[in-house]
Amino acid sequence: MSAFEVNFDGLIGPNHNYSGLAFGNLASSRNAQNTSSPKQAALQGLEKMRTLIRLGYKQGFMLPQQRPDTQILRALGFSGTDENVIAKASQSNPELISMVYSASSMWAANAATVTPSHDSTDGKVHFTPANLVTTSHRAIEHQQTQKLLSTIFNNNYYFTVHSALPSINRFADEGAANHTRLTSSYDDAGVGLFVYGRDENTSISDLIFPARQTLEASQAIARQHTLAPQHAIFLKQSARAINAGAFHNDVVAVGNGPVLFYHQDAYDAPSQMLAFDQLAKHFDFKAIEVPAEKVSLNDAITSYLFNSQLLASPTGDMNEMRLIAPTECYDNINVRQYLSELVEDQNQPIRHVEYVDVRQSMSNGGGPACLRLRVALTEEELAAVNPAFLLDEQKIDALKDCVNEYYRESLNPEDLLDPAFLIECQTALDALTKVIGIHNYYDFQTQK
Repeated sequence: MSAFEVNFDGLIGPNHNYSGLAFGNLASSRNAQNTSSPKQAALQGLEKMRTLIRLGYKQGFMLPQQRPDTQILRALGFSGTDENVIAKASQSNPELISMVYSASSMWAANAATVTPSHDSTDGKVHFTPANLVTTSHRAIEHQQTQKLLSTIFNNNYYFTVHSALPSINRFADEGAANHTRLTSSYDDAGVGLFVYGRDENTSISDLIFPARQTLEASQAIARQHTLAPQHAIFLKQSARAINAGAFHNDVVAVGNGPVLFYHQDAYDAPSQMLAFDQLAKHFDFKAIEVPAEKVSLNDAITSYLFNSQLLASPTGDMNEMRLIAPTECYDNINVRQYLSELVEDQNQPIRHVEYVDVRQSMSNGGGPACLRLRVALTEEELAAVNPAFLLDEQKIDALKDCVNEYYRESLNPEDLLDPAFLIECQTALDALTKVIGIHNYYDFQTQK
C-alpha cells in the first residue's frame, strides 16, 4: 500500500469549558455552565490517540488555538494589555468572554475539508478551513486554522491550503464533519460525498435548529479542490435529523473506503437515492443502514454512535474495518446490542469495535470522530508533513507530562473572567510548543 489515512486529532486546550454556546448541539446545551476538567479532557484525547497508534494506525495532532483570542475583543473596541482587555470585557460584556475562550477548535473534524491528491485534478492535497459562520464562537477560528494547517502541511509542492470561504450565510461551511471521502482503496481515486443541510429550496420553517452546511458552500469547495464533476456528489441531510439534534452529518453517518454507515433517518430520501446510485457507478459501494427500529434517532444522537471513527485495517484492508466508538455507545443497551450483532454479520466489513473514553469531549457535544481530521496521504506526502505534528508514544508521553503540569483539574465558566487565567493558558500553550520544538508559533509568543 502506497497511501494511508492519517488522523490528526485536536489536542484539547487548557481552556476546555462548558459554556453551552452551540444552539442545536443538545449535549453542549445540556451541560452548559457545568464544571469541566481541562486536564482530564486532554488526557482522554491523548489516550485515544495512543489507542490508535497501538492498533497500528498513523496518528498526528493539531495544537489548540490561542485562547482567549484578545484580538477579537480589540476589534470590538476594548483596548490595553491582554489582561486589561479581559478585565474590561468581563465587567461590561461578560458574555463575550465565553466566546473568545471557546474550546471548540478541539473538534478537528470542523477544522477543514480535505481532498487527497488521488482525487484532485492538479495532483495536490487540498485543505479549505471551515468558516463556521453559523455560530459566533466558532466563526473566529478559521484564520488560526489556516495558520496551523499551513504549519503542518508546509510543503507547497504537495499541499495547497486555501483560505476559508467568505463568511456569509450563503456559504456556511462546517468542514469535514459534513464531508466523507469514499473509495475502493487508499491507492485509488475516490469520490467526495458532500452533505448539506440547506439549499435555495429549503424551507427554513421546517427546521427547529440551524442547517449549518449549505449546498453552495460544498459546491465551492469542490471547485477549489479541482474535483472533476463526477467525483463530487452532493447529498441532502433530512430535516428530521437536524431537528433531532444532528447538527452535522457526522452525528448520523460515518464513512470510509467503500462503506457508508448511516442511520435510516439521516438523509432526504430522493437525494439519497440519487447519490447512492452515483456512488455505485464508481466502486462496489457498501451502504450499511441502521434501522430506526433497532437504534432510534434519539439513541443514535445521545450515544454518538455515528460519531465513531470508521477505520480500515492498519494495512488498508477495507474488508477488516474497525469502529472506534465512545463508551456512551456501550452504556446504551440498544446501541451495544446493535454493534454486537453488527460485527457478527459476515455480509458487511465492520469486524471490530473499540470503546474509548472521551467523556469530557462528549459532554461538550463532540465524540471520537469530532476530535479528528482525516487526511489520506501517499508515502511521499507523509514524509513531507511537518514531523513535529506526527505522534509516537514517546511524544504522547511528553505531551501528557505537559498537560499534567500546566492544565487545571477543574474549571468553572466564571473562572474565565479572571485576567490571571489568560496567563495560565498562555503558559500552557508555550509549554506545548516547546515539547514539539515549534518556536514563536502563537501571537503572544512573538509579541513577547
